[in-house]
Amino acid sequence: MTVALVDLIIGGATLSAANTFERHNPVTGALATRAAAATVADAIDATEAAAAAFPAWAATGPNGRRALLDRAATMLAAKGDEFVAAMMSEVGATKGWARFNLLLAVGMVREAAAMTTQISGEVIPSDKPGCMAMALREPAGVVLGIAPWNAPIILGVRAIAVPLACGNTVVFKGSELCPQTHSLIAQAFVEAGFPAGVVNFITNAPAEANDVVGAMIDHPAVRRINFTGSTAVGKIIAKRAAEHLKPVLLELGGKAPLLVLDDADLDEAVKAAAFGAFMNQGQICMSTERIIVVDAIADEFVAKFKTKVSTLAVGDPREGKAQLGAVVDVKTVSHVQALVVEAIASGAVRVNGGEASGVLMPATVVDRVTSSMRLFREESFGPVVAVIRAKDEDHAVQLANDSDYGLSAAVFTRDIARGLKVARRIQSGICHINGPTVHDEAQMPFGGVKGSGYGRFGGRAGIEAFTELRWITIETEAGHYPI
Repeated sequence: MTVALVDLIIGGATLSAANTFERHNPVTGALATRAAAATVADAIDATEAAAAAFPAWAATGPNGRRALLDRAATMLAAKGDEFVAAMMSEVGATKGWARFNLLLAVGMVREAAAMTTQISGEVIPSDKPGCMAMALREPAGVVLGIAPWNAPIILGVRAIAVPLACGNTVVFKGSELCPQTHSLIAQAFVEAGFPAGVVNFITNAPAEANDVVGAMIDHPAVRRINFTGSTAVGKIIAKRAAEHLKPVLLELGGKAPLLVLDDADLDEAVKAAAFGAFMNQGQICMSTERIIVVDAIADEFVAKFKTKVSTLAVGDPREGKAQLGAVVDVKTVSHVQALVVEAIASGAVRVNGGEASGVLMPATVVDRVTSSMRLFREESFGPVVAVIRAKDEDHAVQLANDSDYGLSAAVFTRDIARGLKVARRIQSGICHINGPTVHDEAQMPFGGVKGSGYGRFGGRAGIEAFTELRWITIETEAGHYPI
C-alpha cells in the first residue's frame, strides 16, 4: 500500500520539511501517512505569507470571493475517493462517515460562498447635526484555524471557509492524527485558484504542537483563532491568546444529554438516541453521552433501546459490513472501559456491550448511572452511553444541567410547548426537540456554553466572529466646537 506524503503549503508553494512524523492506521497498525513536521520558523513563514496576501484578498469583491469558494467546493467533491481512503487509513472511519463528512463540508463551502454578499453594515441615526454614522464589518486579518480528527473534513472546512468568505487569509493547522485528510482540504482550495498566501497549511509533530501553535498565536498578524478540540487544550489556547487580547472561537468537549419525558414517543426517542450515541463510534462533540429518562417510562425505554442497540454491529471499516467501525486509538478503548468498569462497580448495570477487539468496540449501554459516577461526568468520546433515571421533568432538567459541559442537548415529548419550555431551561448552546443531539447545518449558529467553549460558527454568527465591527462617520455640515 502506498504511504501518503504530506507537505506544507506556504505562500502558494508546496514545501517539504527537514523532519517528518508518522501516522499509523489504528486498525492494522500499518504506516498510513508520513507528514512534514513544521518548525516554528515554518509556522512564522506561513503566518507572514498570509499577512502579505491579506490586503489584496480583503480588497477582492464579494463575487470574486464567492466564485473561488464555489470552485473550492467543486474541487473538494472531486476528491471523494481520496478523502475516503485517507479517513479510513488515518482514523479508522467507515466509508459512510467519510462520505457524509464530504457531503456536509461541500455544503459548508457553498454556504460560505453565499455569505460573501451578506457581510453588511448599517447606518445609525446620530444626534450630531449633519453627521452620517455607519457601522461596517471588515475583515479581521490572518485567521489561525485548528481542526481535529474526528469529523476531519467537516471541521477542517469549517475552520477556514467563512473566514475566507469574510476577506481574511488563513493558516490551517492540520491534526497530527489525520494530516493527509486535512492536506486534501488545503489542496482543494489551492487548486481552486485562491491567490498565493491566502490559504496556507501547516502540520507538526505531536511533541512540537505547543511551540508551533504558540508561535502563530503570538504573531501580531494573527487576529483571530478558532479551535475545535478538547476543553483542556482549548483552555491553553485561550490563555495564550488572552496575553495578546486576541479573540478566540472555541468549540470544545461535550456530554450531551437526551431527555426522554413521560409523554415521549419512545420509538422515536430510541432511534434518535442510538444514532446520537453511536454514529462514528460516539466520537462526535455532539454525541449523546447521557440519556436521562423519567422513571415512569424508564423500563420500557431501556427494553426498546436494548433491542435497537443489539442490532448495531461493529467491524473492520474496510469491509463496510458494520454500522460501527474503529475508535481512533487504544487509549480511547482504555478510557471507555475504565468508565464502564467504575460505573458497574458502583452499582450501574450493563445492558449492551462486551469486550473490545483492538480498536473495535461494541456499542455499550450502561443503565442506572448516577451523578457520582465518572461515566456521568467525564466525556467518553467512544461508543458508550449512560442511562440515568430521573424522578420527573424537573429532576431531568437538573441532571442535564449537572455538567461542566453545554454543547448539544435534546428533549423528547409529544407536547411541543412543553418541549420548548424544557429546552429553554437546559444550559446548552444547542437543543433539539424530538431530534437527536447530533445535528449540524452550515447556516446555523453552532457552539456551546460552559466547558464546551464560546463563540459561534455558521451563518451570520460566523460573520460576526471573523470580522471587525467599525464605526465610521461622515460630516456633511460645517463643524461647531466649544473651543
